[in-house]
Amino acid sequence: MTILPDVVGPGLGIVFCGTQAGRVSALRRAYYAGPGNKFWGVLHAVGLVPRQLRPEDYPELLEHGFGLTDVAKATSGPDAALVRAHFDVEGFLMKMRAAAPAFIAFNGKRAAQAALGLPAPMLSYGRQAIDVAGCTAFVLPSTSGAASGFWSIEPWHELAAAWRAERGQQ
Repeated sequence: MTILPDVVGPGLGIVFCGTQAGRVSALRRAYYAGPGNKFWGVLHAVGLVPRQLRPEDYPELLEHGFGLTDVAKATSGPDAALVRAHFDVEGFLMKMRAAAPAFIAFNGKRAAQAALGLPAPMLSYGRQAIDVAGCTAFVLPSTSGAASGFWSIEPWHELAAAWRAERGQQ
């Protein structure tokens, strides 16, 4: 059973990958719907979308060339409740190989840690030295309100600049 459907297809510029749907996101059946989550505001603030979308607007990301997924698709709740068996890393990697986006952007170190198999202390925010499923990978500070102590918008600006450069824009 999948809590939230993937928003993934061929030719996407960026696929944003979270860890799992939060409790409120699962209830509302919408990505990044929890109170205090900055995701939708940040996409607009860094210039990736022309207007601020709401969580229920998540399918519209495809129109902008972006996608959404999680590495744990069958569970929801706080990341602290996750165990290794909840992650479907191979399924995630298969989806990314098939879709072949220009960038995979992990919304938080926990999602990147699961997909890359690296401990969090070895991960830094920003562009990664290794690719994921043949795609350039970014690790971004989590937009979750629960992770606000680690917040910085700068890696999000770095991703937006890389995306514009990929498209030949300044």
